[in-house]
Amino acid sequence: MTTSASQYHEVYKSWLDDPEAFWGEAAKDVSWYKPWDSVLDAYSGQYGRWFSGAECNTAYNCLDRHVEAGLGDQPALIFDSPVTDTVKTFTYSELTDEVATLAAALVDLGVKTGDRVVIYMPMIPQAVMAMLACARIGAVHSVVFGGFAASELATRIDDAKPVAIVSASCGIEGSKVIPYKPLLDKAIELSQSKPSACLILQRPMAEASMIAGRDYDWLEVTTSLKERGRKAGPVAVKATDPLYILYTSGTTGQPKGVLRDNGGHMVALKWTMKNLYDIKPGEVFWVASDVGWVVGHSYICYAPLLHGATTLVYEGKPVGTPDAGAFWRVISQHKVASLFTAPTAFRAIKKEDPDGSFVGKYDMSCLRALFLAGERADPDTIKWAEAQLKVPVIDHWWQTETGWAIAGNPVGLGLLPIKYGSPTVAMPGYELHVLDEAGKPVAAGESGTIGIKLPLPPGNLPTLWGNDERFRESYLSQFEGYYSTSDAGYLDEDGYVYVMARTDDVINVAGHRLSTGQMEEVVATHPDVAECAVIGVADKLKGQLPAGFLVLNAGVTKDEKEIEAEVVKLVRAEIGPVAAFKNVMVVPRLPKTRSGKILRATMRKIADGEDWTAPATIDDPAILDEIQGVLSSRGMGA
Repeated sequence: MTTSASQYHEVYKSWLDDPEAFWGEAAKDVSWYKPWDSVLDAYSGQYGRWFSGAECNTAYNCLDRHVEAGLGDQPALIFDSPVTDTVKTFTYSELTDEVATLAAALVDLGVKTGDRVVIYMPMIPQAVMAMLACARIGAVHSVVFGGFAASELATRIDDAKPVAIVSASCGIEGSKVIPYKPLLDKAIELSQSKPSACLILQRPMAEASMIAGRDYDWLEVTTSLKERGRKAGPVAVKATDPLYILYTSGTTGQPKGVLRDNGGHMVALKWTMKNLYDIKPGEVFWVASDVGWVVGHSYICYAPLLHGATTLVYEGKPVGTPDAGAFWRVISQHKVASLFTAPTAFRAIKKEDPDGSFVGKYDMSCLRALFLAGERADPDTIKWAEAQLKVPVIDHWWQTETGWAIAGNPVGLGLLPIKYGSPTVAMPGYELHVLDEAGKPVAAGESGTIGIKLPLPPGNLPTLWGNDERFRESYLSQFEGYYSTSDAGYLDEDGYVYVMARTDDVINVAGHRLSTGQMEEVVATHPDVAECAVIGVADKLKGQLPAGFLVLNAGVTKDEKEIEAEVVKLVRAEIGPVAAFKNVMVVPRLPKTRSGKILRATMRKIADGEDWTAPATIDDPAILDEIQGVLSSRGMGA
């Protein structure tokens, strides 16, 4: 991991010089039933399609291939659930057998190649098995985060039109058992499209009632198939055939289904495991996310198994299951080589244990790197993690739509110098330009919308499920020849990218366009602040004014008003009076999605006195009432 020996620039140039040769070479690490007619068919799809004409199977590449290579006894998946006091390991042979049996069960329930299957599961190994079982028979899975509201699940059922739904009787959030079956039953009642079968895994914490003729018991069905030795083999599908649909979080009305194909997805993810994450086959790679999110799809389920590594499924929280040392225990116990999680998780740990007193209780000498993504990683959080873990802390930037990192620090190619506040440089496959409102690239250091020059690389969405027009309108229409990330930021003179905010989080204060992300970065440096959010609030005189929300570290005894005043001074000193940063308030918690993204848009609506509803993805709706109460006490909001 030396900064002097990085091969990044050489590798990036080799991609830029000949993208097709680059990805054609990378594709040799994947097994194909039939080779491609062209690496990139530039004239098909919305911007071109990767590996047209090729045939493959994603589940075969994740499982059978490794068993055939003699790695059947190697651990493939470790399940660690502090909430049920369970640790269980599946070898590649065992996982292959489970997936092949489950795939046969789906076939018996009427699922055919190309059919959709909705997966509504907690963080348990069977969720990964269900995804791989769909991939095995060429069915298209759509994972909906377990415990999602019935109405939201119903809209996804209507959009995907699944033949079958795979679910569990319940999930566990901390100490709370969430029954899933009543939500599932209500969603099916609400939906126009009705699945013909539901396969339900009964968990002992909350047994579900079953509907005769529609609901089937997972254990009964798979036990019967195992007794008869019945398994389903991998089906050859086109590289350009869909692997999954993932609905983006926070969507209302017509859901936006991000589509992922089979071939390009495998090639890109396999490349990242070695070159970006520096993981070797056989090592343990832990992504502390959920399979309901894109990070869980890419790096809990698919990428580690494509690479022959060991993936870790964790049913627990960063704090409270049982304490702020939960992550350190898992790393030590399972010899985790690299951890990938959201900055929010580390802010939660830092809030509960600001001095890192739990870190020294565990031997974490196995850990080589920490990767952060999902929210902007503020420099203060990165520095705290570096000081505690004594390993490189790598921020990287990607989206549900891209499926893997747009920008990062490629540890496997040799670490580049870290610049705090930047997820480093564009990965091969991504040519980034910062664009002005007319779509023209701006100079280094100037802000604008970050665009990716077309074509998008393998692994990115080829389109939206059943809606090419919406895909073009949402992503390709703003700037000709570019995919718009809808993220605002800039590139420095070394090509490092700085992602400052979503474009709708850039606020206009008396004609000055200011980044709320930049303000958050400053606020986070205050020693008493655990995490923060800055939003733009409507103002009759200046158009918009920033409002800051602070969550304090555990054990802070200083007067809150004093801290608020100090934060205002900090922003004034770092950004200047132009920021007009005066509204600052301490709040008990920030509203977030279950994946840890702060719900700034909803907070903005509350502050502006607009109508608002709690997004379906919210972790705890009560937090929005707390925010409304604090705003009301300051004379803001409705």
